Amino acid sequence: MLDRIEEIRNEAETALGKVGASAELEELRIRYLGRKAELTTILRGIADLPPAERGAVGGAGNKARKELEALLEEAAARLDASELDAKLLADRVDVTLPGAPRPPVGHPHLIARTTRLIEDVMVGLGYTVAEGPEIEHDYYNFTALNHPEGHPARMLQDTFYVQSHPEVLLRTHTSPMQVRAMETQPPPIFVIVPGKVYRRDSDATHSPMFHQIEGLAIAEGITLADLQGTLLHLCRSVFGEEREVRLRPHFFPFTEPSVEVDVSCFQCGGSGTLAGGKRCNLCKGQGWIEILGAGMVDPNVLGFVEQHGYDPERVQGFAFGLGVERVAMLRHGVPDLRRFFDNDVRMVGQFS
Repeated sequence: MLDRIEEIRNEAETALGKVGASAELEELRIRYLGRKAELTTILRGIADLPPAERGAVGGAGNKARKELEALLEEAAARLDASELDAKLLADRVDVTLPGAPRPPVGHPHLIARTTRLIEDVMVGLGYTVAEGPEIEHDYYNFTALNHPEGHPARMLQDTFYVQSHPEVLLRTHTSPMQVRAMETQPPPIFVIVPGKVYRRDSDATHSPMFHQIEGLAIAEGITLADLQGTLLHLCRSVFGEEREVRLRPHFFPFTEPSVEVDVSCFQCGGSGTLAGGKRCNLCKGQGWIEILGAGMVDPNVLGFVEQHGYDPERVQGFAFGLGVERVAMLRHGVPDLRRFFDNDVRMVGQFS
């Protein structure tokens, strides 16, 4: 019996020295120290041995069991370390790389995105994009646009003047670039002008600073029908292919005739009523939404640049101006223009 215990110990020691995986180690533990293992059976049967053999067999069996338990612990520690090293090698990560997913880096503001949308539509029609100064001369902002000194229309656009230079002001519209652009090239000219403008207004639909886009087209044979077709394409590109436009008579000093332009309501489809017969809250039941002002360029304006080839007897054209904030408010359901300038990430984050 003693010889067999020694053979079991030697056999287990050899096997444990060669073990290469945790699963294999568990099999060896069951084989040599499990409930049905031979060594365990020997230790349970000591009571059935002659009294003279019990002490020797019990001592040898317990010693062998403790030695095997120690060998198992050593093998387990060795395997854990080697398997961890292998896992770390396989899962190696370059900690200098950015995390996945990468953190958001922001996105264009809704006003910038709306401006780019309109620019893309007009560039597709052959227009070029121009920019002008926000600090402007009275001549370009008013006089050359048929707003002579003392004209009542100046009061509607009263703005911020430079105290030491009364002829210098913050522009009230992007229209000064009409004259500036025509001074740089002869007709034909097709240009749009995005930019900031300034007026002394502040409420839910007006801001002291806001954004406009001016459009100007001058060539031979241009008519009001060309203006209507251009604005119809613009409105359908911005508000949907089902839209229609309506021109209503109006007055602007630098256009004649002048029109207000409405687009058919995209919430009620131009009917003025919603499902269930309720009045459309967006168009106030009218079926139309005022969107911009436009008209044929007044010959008096062309007279200021006649020396650059803009003879009002030979060329004519149209101009229009729209507020970017108004377009963005209508497209995205923003109820208050001032929210665009609050820098509240809860608001701007909705349009990422």
